[in-house]
Amino acid sequence: MALKRFIFFQIAKLFNPYPIVYSFTNKTKLIVERGMSGATGNIYCGLHEFEDMSFLLHFLRREDTFIDIGANIGSYTILASGHVGASSLSIEPVPSTFSRLQDNIMINRLEQKVRALNLAAGSKSEKLKFTKNLDTVNHVFFGASEEGVVEVKVESLDMIKQNMDPVLIKIDVEGYEYEVLKGATDTLSNEKLKAIIIEINGSGEKYGVTDEEVHKILMQYKFEPFAYDPYTRELKALDTFTDKNTIYIRDLAFVNMRVQEGPFFQSLGLII
Repeated sequence: MALKRFIFFQIAKLFNPYPIVYSFTNKTKLIVERGMSGATGNIYCGLHEFEDMSFLLHFLRREDTFIDIGANIGSYTILASGHVGASSLSIEPVPSTFSRLQDNIMINRLEQKVRALNLAAGSKSEKLKFTKNLDTVNHVFFGASEEGVVEVKVESLDMIKQNMDPVLIKIDVEGYEYEVLKGATDTLSNEKLKAIIIEINGSGEKYGVTDEEVHKILMQYKFEPFAYDPYTRELKALDTFTDKNTIYIRDLAFVNMRVQEGPFFQSLGLII
């Protein structure tokens, strides 16, 4: 199925100029522009990060708050607020990418559901340089070069979120996860937070941080790693993180009940 969609999309884009607006789910749309590797992955696969996005769709409810750190063009935000109807705080540091995030919020008419901020989450208030031309892998840059980088304001998540109490957070910041967690002590201590989708894949080494250090912080707040099977809605306990996204859960009984009772959604013609 993904191969057929790939071939169809490659043919279609020969006759249709970018940007392309396509149906993300039956309730949402995404705008895709040339060079967006993550967004085109959604076109080919239905949901680019299938297990994690499915977990979000099964777990979240309209009355919930979701925080998307490293939102990129907003795939997770659009699912949370556009499909489920939850409120979202969407954080994206790179200005050009943030503009595309805003476009996706507007095309889905989610201005009243999503609070979008063009800054970065970290451990303290400061300004840092970010790469700006690397699509989904833009990251904090500590080199001397000024080419291909942009200066961005950084605030702690505890400061950014104000009075919001998220039930789910997604963190994808290309190795800067440790600093984000250091600036989120109040957020992580809040028992309303039940799950975190986080990428732990060795990227933190360029900042002198090991994956084990990120894992240790999450375990200190009683979060434990799980894998999710969207078809059976089973949460399987893991010994440690994976090399892609890992779902960390606190209060397994509550989360299990949520995903078992969550509504179905459609992807690539399948009801999940």
